[in-house]
Amino acid sequence: MNLNTSQIRLIDALLPQTQCGLCGHRDGCLPYAISISQGEDENKCIPGGQPVSDALSDLLKRPKKIAESSVWPIQADGRPQRMKAVIREDECIGCTKCINACPVDAIIGSGKLMHSIFSDLCTGCELCIPPCPVDCIDLIEDPSPIPSESEQISIQNDLRNRYYAHIVREDQRKAIRKGPVVRAEIDSRIFYPFMQAEALHVQPAEHTAPMKPIDAKNTIEMAKLRTAIKKLEKQLSVREDAQKRAMLNKHISELANLEQG
Repeated sequence: MNLNTSQIRLIDALLPQTQCGLCGHRDGCLPYAISISQGEDENKCIPGGQPVSDALSDLLKRPKKIAESSVWPIQADGRPQRMKAVIREDECIGCTKCINACPVDAIIGSGKLMHSIFSDLCTGCELCIPPCPVDCIDLIEDPSPIPSESEQISIQNDLRNRYYAHIVREDQRKAIRKGPVVRAEIDSRIFYPFMQAEALHVQPAEHTAPMKPIDAKNTIEMAKLRTAIKKLEKQLSVREDAQKRAMLNKHISELANLEQG
C-alpha cells in the first residue's frame, strides 16, 4: 500500500481523535485518515461535524460536502453537542467489559468492584455502552465550555497519545488475555509506523499526561455525588421535599468544591 504519510498526518491532525468508529473505520481516526488520503469522502466524521469536514476539504482542495448528521444538536462552534458517559455506580456489577472497550482508557475499576469514568478524558464515543450487560451507562451533555481552537488541538493530541498507549498495552496483553475480546481487535500494524515516524515514546496509559492532574479518590467521589444529584433531581421533579432539596444543594456544593480542587 503506497501511503503519503505527510498528508495522512495532516488529515489525522484535523480529526477529533474520539476513536468512535462512526465513520465506518472501527480502528479509529488514523485508519479513516489513511482512507481519506486514498480518495474516501472526508465528510464522514460525525463528532467533527461540518467544521472538520470543511477543514479537510480545504486541506485536500476538494469541493465541500455536507457532513454526515449527528443525533445530537449542533453547538455554537458548528460541531455536534459533546457528550460524556457516566456510570450509575449503584447498578455496576464490576464486569470490566466497559474498561476493555474504552479506546482512551478513561474508565477505572476492577473485577466485581464499582467502575468510574474520568469525565475529563471521556470522548463520548459510546463504545462502552453496548458491552455493558446491565445497561448502567448513560450519556449526558458535556457541561464544560466549548474549547478554543488551540485547546481542541491539545485535547486531540492527548487523546491520540492515549489511544496509541492503549494499542501498545492491548498488543502486550493479547498473548495472556483470558475471555473474549470485547471490541474487535485493532490492527495495530496500521499504527506503529506512525508512532515511530512521529518519534512518539508511548508510555502506558496511566503515565500519559492527562489534561489536568487526576485524583482517583476524588474522581470516584465526584461520580458518586453526580449519581446522588441526578437521583434527587428526578425525585424532586415529581414532588418537592425540603429535606431532599437541602441534601441536593449540599451535594451540588460538595461537587463544585471537588471540581475546583
